[in-house]
Amino acid sequence: MIRRQRGGKLEPVSWDEALNYVAERLSAIKEKYGPDAIQTTGSSRGTGNETNYVMQKFARAVIGTNNVDCCARV
Repeated sequence: MIRRQRGGKLEPVSWDEALNYVAERLSAIKEKYGPDAIQTTGSSRGTGNETNYVMQKFARAVIGTNNVDCCARV
């Protein structure tokens, strides 16, 4: 489900539409504010280090930011 505007209703959508929406929003934020306006945060409760590795790789290689954090460092 996605909410297209602030205060709007959640709408059921397909996976393709949801992923395209997220990609468009991230691209717009990156273009307007730069890649360092986006942060990713991992979890120690996920499926292990592989999940955190993929998350940080996505942040650095695709988004272009080093704003990567994980609760495991606490």
